[in-house]
Amino acid sequence: MVTASAPGRTGGKLVIALRSEPKTLNPILAVDASSRDVIRCLTADLIHINRASQKTEPALAKSWNVSADGRSYTLHLRKGLQFSDGRPVDADDVVFSFALYVDEKVHSPQRDLLVIGGKPITARKLDAYTVLFELAKPYAAAERLFDSLAIVPRHLLETAYQLGKLSESWTLSAPASQFAGLGPFRLKEYVPGTRIVLERNPYYWKEDSKGKRLPYLDEVVFLFVATEDAQVIRFQAGETDILSRFSAENFDVLEKQRAAKKYTLYDLGPGLEYNFIFFNLNDLPAKQPPDSLKQKQAWFEDIRFRQAVSAAIDRDSIVRLAYNGRATPLWGHVTPGNKLWLDANLPHPERSIPRARQLLQSAGFKWNSDGALLDAHGSSVEFSVLTSSSNAQRTKIATLLQDDLRELGMNVHVVPLEFRAMVDRLLNTHDYEAAIMGLASGDADPNPEMNVWLSSGGTHLWHPNQTKPATTWEAEIDRLMEEQLTTLNYAKRKRMFDRVQEIVAENVPIICVVSPNILVGAGNRLGNVRPVIIDPYALWNIEELYIR
Repeated sequence: MVTASAPGRTGGKLVIALRSEPKTLNPILAVDASSRDVIRCLTADLIHINRASQKTEPALAKSWNVSADGRSYTLHLRKGLQFSDGRPVDADDVVFSFALYVDEKVHSPQRDLLVIGGKPITARKLDAYTVLFELAKPYAAAERLFDSLAIVPRHLLETAYQLGKLSESWTLSAPASQFAGLGPFRLKEYVPGTRIVLERNPYYWKEDSKGKRLPYLDEVVFLFVATEDAQVIRFQAGETDILSRFSAENFDVLEKQRAAKKYTLYDLGPGLEYNFIFFNLNDLPAKQPPDSLKQKQAWFEDIRFRQAVSAAIDRDSIVRLAYNGRATPLWGHVTPGNKLWLDANLPHPERSIPRARQLLQSAGFKWNSDGALLDAHGSSVEFSVLTSSSNAQRTKIATLLQDDLRELGMNVHVVPLEFRAMVDRLLNTHDYEAAIMGLASGDADPNPEMNVWLSSGGTHLWHPNQTKPATTWEAEIDRLMEEQLTTLNYAKRKRMFDRVQEIVAENVPIICVVSPNILVGAGNRLGNVRPVIIDPYALWNIEELYIR
């Protein structure tokens, strides 16, 4: 496969900092960001979403055909492909890989995306270079499903899979000789607590326009650097070459010295991340919640209360104070960065304390002589908001929210928690009142977020895993999301998803507030740097990067 980028020079080393050590190098099981960052360099998929164009393009599959009913996909593999250990690739490796992804006993996080109409996608070998994928129902943009599903070597993992020990395979402690992938690099060295080193894959299947085999780089080194500030200092000192996922505050610090330090900074505008506030609307067991939480849920369940909170939030101040202006205010969950799916007609009402007070009055709330908000029973409106202690921007959002709602007479307590402890409360124990979170899809298409918007979804955060929709508007979202899933016409899908956005904005199960800009830094010695708004922001074309 020939790439379209400018030809570069072979050789050199790229150094990148990771916030934490990867948990695994097994693409079937990886969930954490650090693992995925490394795995992307080691593996390849059949059909790939180009992060710059956001369109699908051939990868390990040189072409594909779709049946008239949209239920069968025939993929034709490139001939001559080799894993990074030199062993040839054929249809058996593809069928084996998909067997791992859909096996319930494996617990692959990708499995949910491969279950269509209640049944997993099936993969069947037609010949050595042709695989037939069959779906129970038509699936909109089904070719996008293949993105980021790494094809793994049957000759290295089949025995472990048969013995039920796949989770023990491709851990960081395993020797490099036990790994093989189809990405531009292969594992060279792991030093616990310090770094992972990758080396050029001599069997990689892409070349540049002059016929030179990619990648250009000889090595990629991932250093483990635990904090954002430490990562920024290393980048500033020239010890690392690329920086992403950092704050607007640090962007401004770097901006002051970029000419002298010989790096370039990119502010790409809003990505796909949306930050929001939501309330606990779960059906809690009678013996579990204290009476105070039951009482507060009566507030939270009233749409007028949620609308009042939304009306009182000063989104422009959040952009200015939490993100130094490098963010975009939101009133819906699709950001302006997602040009294909944004509902441009969604209202953007200005902040209005009088409007918020009217909504609260209509819901039976009132104020005492001190200005404190009281419910219909005379109880003060007071609740806590969880936020991740490791995310400074969301903690600032919580503090600003606290100030905004004080103007309505609400007493809000900000509770920073370690991220894993916070997620446990949100998804498992449901021991919380309100929370601030952020979500970001790896694709602009709506389908990867089915688990968020279906009432039965595990990340339907305000009330996950419902056996049936708790409200009529959630039932309508369920219907629309299921219907768009099998609608092959983009314009029709867009109308359905526009309606989903409208329902969310009207009923505010989540109160969207802001989308941070995608910020990237790269050393000037690097060529072919083309950062994008979809993760991995700066490393999506790592095979094309080179040292000038």
